[in-house]
Amino acid sequence: MKTTILFDLDGTLLPMDQEFFMKAYFDALGKKCVSLSLDAQAMTGAIWAATKAMMKNDGSMTNETRCWNVLGGIMGDAIAGKKELLTSFYEHEFCKIGDFVTPDPRAKQCVTRLKEKGYTLVLATTPLFPRVATLERIRWAGLSPDDFSLISTYEDFSFTKPNPEYYREVLKKCNKQPDECLLVGNDTVEDMAAAKAGISLFFLTEHLINQNNTDLSAFAHGDFDALCAFVESLPDVN
Repeated sequence: MKTTILFDLDGTLLPMDQEFFMKAYFDALGKKCVSLSLDAQAMTGAIWAATKAMMKNDGSMTNETRCWNVLGGIMGDAIAGKKELLTSFYEHEFCKIGDFVTPDPRAKQCVTRLKEKGYTLVLATTPLFPRVATLERIRWAGLSPDDFSLISTYEDFSFTKPNPEYYREVLKKCNKQPDECLLVGNDTVEDMAAAKAGISLFFLTEHLINQNNTDLSAFAHGDFDALCAFVESLPDVN
């Protein structure tokens, strides 16, 4: 019996124009870098390199450690001692990007109904961001961090999507077996990897990312109204 629902964030619980988000994110981060006397262009390149390194992480260290090892290796003395100042960007400037994000009220409807039914909820967003940034993006979706028993962030995880080991790490941290869990996601590459870890899937099609034209007929799928109906059809958890 399913007892636990894993939710992707961007494009699933949080409607997201990725192109707009990335531009707004790096514009704001660039201004923060300038205020810290850092070369914004060099820092942008370093962050992309760190992101790639985290996506190849092998479990030997947290994504946070991997990220800052790469940033330090590229930026050297320029970034020394500035981790806390850079992290403060997510507490102040980053939150303003949320002013341009419109939440879908059906996300909260689904989350609320699942909690009423007794399900454990996990936010299974790929852990490339600090916790403070992930909590902020949860709020952009009209939700509360308290809605979730586990939230994956770069401080606590050592893999990322689409590595199936990321999902195994989620299972270990929430002490669940694969057949107890179902993932709701919108990316047929990043979220499909959950199936390799034995986790069932529901693909949300309203913001579907399907670069490989994957046939979804073998999986539960549909728009947000279909997801709401699916949630309503689930039995209560004893």
